[in-house]
Amino acid sequence: MQTPFLMLSTIAWRNLWRNYRRTLIMLLAISVGVWAMIWMTALMRGMVDQMIKGSINNLLGHIQIHAPAYRDDPSIVNSIEPPGPELTDSLNRPLIKAWTSRIRVPAVISSERESRGVTLVGIDPAVEAALSFLSESITQGSNLASADAPGVVIGRKLAERLETRLGKRIVLVSQDSDNTVVDRGFRITGIFEAELQATELAYAFVGRNRAQEFLNMADQVSEISLISDDYRNLTHLLENIQATAPDLEVISWDQVDPYTGSMLAVMDGFILVWIIVVFLALSFGLINTLAMAVFERKRELGLLQALGMQPGYILLQVLIESVILLLLGLLAGNLLAWLSIVPIQDGIDLSAIGEGLELAGMSSILYPVVEFSDIARANLVVIVLGILASLLPALRAARHVPVDAITRP
Repeated sequence: MQTPFLMLSTIAWRNLWRNYRRTLIMLLAISVGVWAMIWMTALMRGMVDQMIKGSINNLLGHIQIHAPAYRDDPSIVNSIEPPGPELTDSLNRPLIKAWTSRIRVPAVISSERESRGVTLVGIDPAVEAALSFLSESITQGSNLASADAPGVVIGRKLAERLETRLGKRIVLVSQDSDNTVVDRGFRITGIFEAELQATELAYAFVGRNRAQEFLNMADQVSEISLISDDYRNLTHLLENIQATAPDLEVISWDQVDPYTGSMLAVMDGFILVWIIVVFLALSFGLINTLAMAVFERKRELGLLQALGMQPGYILLQVLIESVILLLLGLLAGNLLAWLSIVPIQDGIDLSAIGEGLELAGMSSILYPVVEFSDIARANLVVIVLGILASLLPALRAARHVPVDAITRP
């Protein structure tokens, strides 16, 4: 003897394939809907993830440490001392992948023909390679050899605007610690190309020790920047560093760049809304399929009730049909999504609209990002809302009066 659930599952499976065309059409609709959910989520997640990682890689880091007034007035006046033993120990924790101290002050860069405002960044190139884009972006010349290197590295677009080139001398002008205007000549030893032209125009990189000497800063720095394993979960790390450096401002990347930070929150909400909207469109087809199946089997269901089947079993049978339909559609949809995302893991070239993407802070190559949480969320929404949507035809089937169901057409 079969258990009631196994018996009802067998009947439900056979009922689905009585009208196989309708079942196949509904399976196709669910599969395409699930594929659309995961596919579009992967593209949107990739877009936002790329914007965030691009910003983090663009000298933002995961956490920054400054003087309290530095963000309002990024000048030498608001510099900080290099990290002491206690802060250094905190920065060398296993949770932190890399950290560095930088000089970052406003400056003017001048060539023989043009001048332009830039941000002068003094770096230690040996450590900076793990935190920012610079080391991988040099296309002409070479990167700075050390924190004492005498040259300067600028962006390709900036070199074009200044009408200068590799090997030529430029002059950097800024204010030193005594608020005196100082200038010094540097030879261009490297030119970098970034994903965004705005980045190429924004920065001039010199050795950190050279910058300190040039600006009469002694061993002070403008900021300390670090990266961890996950840019999303920084609360515990922030609290630990703040406890170590209570007199300094310790802030996460989304506080430094609130626009990019808000994009992450909006993205998470939009993904859920997108999944629900797609399924609402699917739910009408699901309800119609189950309702027609119930209508066609009206006499059969009435006869089952007359033979003693409880209404609860009839309701369960229709729900099982719905779950089987949803599971088959989910399986096909997930497989289709995987097959369509794997071939484009190396990125989608959007250079045809590259200028528009740059205005939004995106590069011209879009890399889809698939997270297990997004797939689980899509599958869970389909199952839960699918069962809720199938309750209407299931309740209708369970409420049939046996005599009416058998005698009336």
